[in-house]
Amino acid sequence: MSTIQPVILTSRQDVLAGFYTQLFSAEEIFRVPADGPVFYLGLRIGDTDLGLVAKKEAEDGAAPRMLLSIGVDDVDATLGRVEALGGSVNGAPNDMPWGQRVAHILDPDGNPVNLTQPVRTQ
Repeated sequence: MSTIQPVILTSRQDVLAGFYTQLFSAEEIFRVPADGPVFYLGLRIGDTDLGLVAKKEAEDGAAPRMLLSIGVDDVDATLGRVEALGGSVNGAPNDMPWGQRVAHILDPDGNPVNLTQPVRTQ
């Protein structure tokens, strides 16, 4: 059995922690070290863990490329909160043929994130 855990390298760990906490109700599950400046911050979103690693060299716009796909209850409602939390929206949501409503956003460090929810069938 294998587990995939996304980890984001960032020079703005506090900004990203606030973004994912406020937009997706992420909960902090651990930090390393426990005291002092944080190197690794573990967040839990639903049943998935997301790591945020403080890395001074990870300048804005120069972060390693990756894509997070996060399921939400309401793509449209979540999309409406992205920019106020420092992210950006890359267009209107679309209903995809595989049964998901998807919107593409960028987090405050420019990492691509898909917001997804199941599309109700009639």
